[in-house]
Amino acid sequence: MSTESHTLNNERLLSQYRDAGFASPVGWGERVAVLVIDMAGAWTRPEEQIGSDLAEVTAAIQEVLAAARARADVPVIFTTMAYDASGSDLPEVTKLKTPHSLEMVRGSERVRLIPEMERREDEALVEKPRASAFFNTNLLSILVAQKIDTVVVVGCSTSGCIRSTCESALDYGFHAIVPAEAVGDRSQSAHDANLFDINARYADVLSLSDVVEHLRRPVAV
Repeated sequence: MSTESHTLNNERLLSQYRDAGFASPVGWGERVAVLVIDMAGAWTRPEEQIGSDLAEVTAAIQEVLAAARARADVPVIFTTMAYDASGSDLPEVTKLKTPHSLEMVRGSERVRLIPEMERREDEALVEKPRASAFFNTNLLSILVAQKIDTVVVVGCSTSGCIRSTCESALDYGFHAIVPAEAVGDRSQSAHDANLFDINARYADVLSLSDVVEHLRRPVAV
């Protein structure tokens, strides 16, 4: 068992994983969508129970959104998590493991996207009940209908909803791309370790500049 630091920039550990058959790049497909995961009040306000300072992540996401919105062929899809005020749509095990879910009341500021995302009328908002944006939602149908084969995943939290969404994307056969600066977590160590695992198992973790550059390329005719 390796005792190497579990971070994305650890070349020795990455080499060990590659030798074991992990971390090969998936690359970009032909049609791209941007998935913005849970950039709502509960996650982005440090004073909230599950909140943290995501100011830098927000700025990075704004760069991705600007590049995507400059093209007519790159849909943007947002997600949030929300439940009935009674908690009646929450399984008992969810209440026990993540009791903060009871505070994620549908229609409240906690689950509303932050203004910085500037969501447009033609940009879908998917309400998800679990970590993965694909679980028990219509996201897959939205992507299939538009012949999307690549998803750029941004938002929070790296160790939870980002990782779970990337795993589902791989399971459904999508190329998944994660701009490292455009995802965040309340724990730096969890963020670092999960970025490594996402890159090793589920997606390509690239720099923000590389992702934005790709999105800005002219559409091939």
